[in-house]
Amino acid sequence: MSSHLEVQNTSGDDFVATFQIEGVPVRGRIARLGDATLDSILKRHDYPRWAAHLLGEALTLAVLTSASLKFDGKVIVQAQGDGPISLLVAEGRSDGGMRGYLRLNREKWEKLDRINRGARPHIPQVIGTGVMAIILAPNDPRQEPYQGVVPLDGGTLEACAQTYFSQSEQIPTRVRLAVAEIAEPGGVRRWRSGGALLQQVAGDEARGDTEEAWDNARALFDTVTDLELADPDLSSDRLLYRLFHESGVRLEAPRGVKDACSCSEERLRRTLEAMPQDEVMTLAEADGAIVADCQFCSRVYRFPASDLFQSS
Repeated sequence: MSSHLEVQNTSGDDFVATFQIEGVPVRGRIARLGDATLDSILKRHDYPRWAAHLLGEALTLAVLTSASLKFDGKVIVQAQGDGPISLLVAEGRSDGGMRGYLRLNREKWEKLDRINRGARPHIPQVIGTGVMAIILAPNDPRQEPYQGVVPLDGGTLEACAQTYFSQSEQIPTRVRLAVAEIAEPGGVRRWRSGGALLQQVAGDEARGDTEEAWDNARALFDTVTDLELADPDLSSDRLLYRLFHESGVRLEAPRGVKDACSCSEERLRRTLEAMPQDEVMTLAEADGAIVADCQFCSRVYRFPASDLFQSS
């Protein structure tokens, strides 16, 4: 057995990278989100603690999944139901951009928090009766998006994600997601997350049966802790070495990710211009302007209604 690690520079945060265990028919991906991504998104929205944790996990899952895209486009992790969080949306794009938000009923959330006495609620409590979907959406309008829908039976987002991969991709998969608040001197707290995904490679004539190799790799992968995934002092290359040093592991060049909304004034203008004029005018402010804000990045757009329908 070899004991080595081939690694690109992944000592920081805000990246996703693929890895391969040497000589083992198993592949994986690992991601770290920090100041330039997760921290800025969650602080912008200022959600309750456990709601922020859930969105952080969803964003990490979207980034992990987006690293496997074979086209220019995006991965959307979406859950909706009748619970305190009626809608969760997390998006990771092939260009490295990411964004996300929750639609939260504060009254329902506070009631749930009292029932749980501050403990973290499970997914069915948070979303209620509903479903989760992972959507792979190409930028090319000629290509149809793919959507895999799973019931919210699992207690965690990890469990729901594993059901998705089992049902939609039919690939044995393990997913780990961890979100943490890091306390800094002076009382400042920073959000960060770590996530990893492991998948079996199907057997063939060259590889033979891959089941035993998968079982061994999965057992090692399952020993990783939330603290290790999100620890700012434990780099991803060191973490993978801890897990798979007996075989050796090769970490590919990382792809940077960033907090970058895809909203635009032009796209919103086209949407408003496509709506019936009388319907748009019901949205007008007293001064005749149409004001709209992006739920993802909180940017506010303002259009004089007269400019939208100049040709009418």
